[in-house]
Amino acid sequence: MKKILFCGGGSAGHVIPNIAIIESLNAIAEPVYLGTGGIEKGICRDNIVMFYEYQAPKLVRGKIFCNLALPFKLIKSIKQAGEIIDKIKPDLLFCKGGYVCVPPAIAAKKRGIPVITHESDVSAGLANKFIAKRCKKVLTSFPQTARSFENGIYTGTPMRAKLFCRDKAEARAKFGLDMRPTLIVLGGGSGSVKINEAVRKSAHTICKDFNILHLCGKGNTVNTNIYGYKQVEFENDMGLVYACADGAISRCGSNTANELAALKIPTLFIPLENKRSRGDQVKNAEYFQDMGICDVLREAELTEQSLVKAVYNLMQNDKIKTALKQNKVECGNDKIIREILATLRQPT
Repeated sequence: MKKILFCGGGSAGHVIPNIAIIESLNAIAEPVYLGTGGIEKGICRDNIVMFYEYQAPKLVRGKIFCNLALPFKLIKSIKQAGEIIDKIKPDLLFCKGGYVCVPPAIAAKKRGIPVITHESDVSAGLANKFIAKRCKKVLTSFPQTARSFENGIYTGTPMRAKLFCRDKAEARAKFGLDMRPTLIVLGGGSGSVKINEAVRKSAHTICKDFNILHLCGKGNTVNTNIYGYKQVEFENDMGLVYACADGAISRCGSNTANELAALKIPTLFIPLENKRSRGDQVKNAEYFQDMGICDVLREAELTEQSLVKAVYNLMQNDKIKTALKQNKVECGNDKIIREILATLRQPT
């Protein structure tokens, strides 16, 4: 059986898509994971995926002095990743982008091991730009991103199968929701302070007509007695969260945005905009807005009043609901696995 080494970490957005592909392999290849001691280690443990740990240097945006030692750390990291690769002896390395993938991609290329990477966003990240020429293929979530790479192939986004075909009644019962339409709020893995604050200020108005299921991030719950407003710090079973959703407020990270589109959930995107972001979420949001399948509220315009108005516009917008029914966004697992298997069959 062929052995595939998966790599990606630093955030759940670089790890969960890898887990989705691993779950879809259906014993046609043996998966192994290479990452840091960050979030990827715990996720692999919870999903019973064999894990090897190494140290990866990270570029700190906007801070020159923090990056002075980066070349030396990178050389050390490539050596460490190479030693692990020599031990594992994988037939292919599959990267999910981000700084965690750079040293393994370089080490694998030196050893003649084929490398495939996947880019989530409309605008490619720095790590994928750096390793692209070392890869057999750059798979992408968006069509135009594939066109920006000589070896780019549009496949769509990896998604876990258990997100789909879940029972709405079961979901409502789990979260204690009544029969009114439900608005889910997703602020990212750690919760968005600005979105959390705006939702809580407007909840007393919105909950007159809708339930709110608010995934607010670990340690971010507050005391409240607003009827219909439910808070959850973190939920492992996102399939049930999506199952009870009649609408959503969300950041516009690619994985979540594509899941919401594939599940036909009308969404108000509030993309992340700050100095630590390269603007990828804004471009993702513009892409989906151009398709007519979402509304967008810029963070600088986010207030209690603007959020209430945007939510009611979203929930009553029949054009978005119609466009969602017709949109072609879907799970990319099958296409991604097809490219992996085709690469494994190619001579090195």
